[in-house]
Amino acid sequence: MSETDPYRSYNFKLEIGGVAEGHFTECSGLSVKIESIPYREAGNHQLVRHIPGLVDSSAVTLKYGVTKSRELWDWLMKSAEGNVQRRNVSIVLLDSQGDNEVMRWNLVDAWPSEWQGAALNASEKALAIETLTLVFDRLERA
Repeated sequence: MSETDPYRSYNFKLEIGGVAEGHFTECSGLSVKIESIPYREAGNHQLVRHIPGLVDSSAVTLKYGVTKSRELWDWLMKSAEGNVQRRNVSIVLLDSQGDNEVMRWNLVDAWPSEWQGAALNASEKALAIETLTLVFDRLERA
């Protein structure tokens, strides 16, 4: 693979501080939006300029295979009880062989804000997949 080839989206892992297990199948929603504040300069009403405003990071949604582990559930329940436990979360992109880290996004002070249970259907042979949504204070790229 040459240096200009794009990385594969299927080779990733998540590191959640204090949560060791999780078979993550999807990670989505990673984005940042910087609000644009329009203003007009005095004497020049024809030109509208823009300055940066609030920075908003979207919530990140994780999908993972259901296991007997309760770590993610217990973390969510702490938030539901009003005892938010902020943790640093890293989304790590791996090379095409899945061996080496090539990029990392750090979600600083993340906590679970939403959970969705697995769709259960006796007529399918699919994995049971749960969804956990994380909000966070700051996004870093390493």
